[in-house]
Amino acid sequence: MKWKIRKCPTCGRYTLKVKCPQCGSDTVVAHPHRFSPEDKYVKYRVMIKYPHIVMKLESQSGYTAEGQ
Repeated sequence: MKWKIRKCPTCGRYTLKVKCPQCGSDTVVAHPHRFSPEDKYVKYRVMIKYPHIVMKLESQSGYTAEGQ
């Protein structure tokens, strides 16, 4: 299924176009990604989104995010 509605990350306006008609920046798909309980990439998204927490865990317990 192809998503049609898009959102401008700069001004927050919803549109059907690839470029925002108000500010001219590129738009992104407004729908969230599909969820899977068997997500094998969650550890990488957490490392990107919360690097300060991952570094804190590594320093406290000797845990490494890449593996043990």
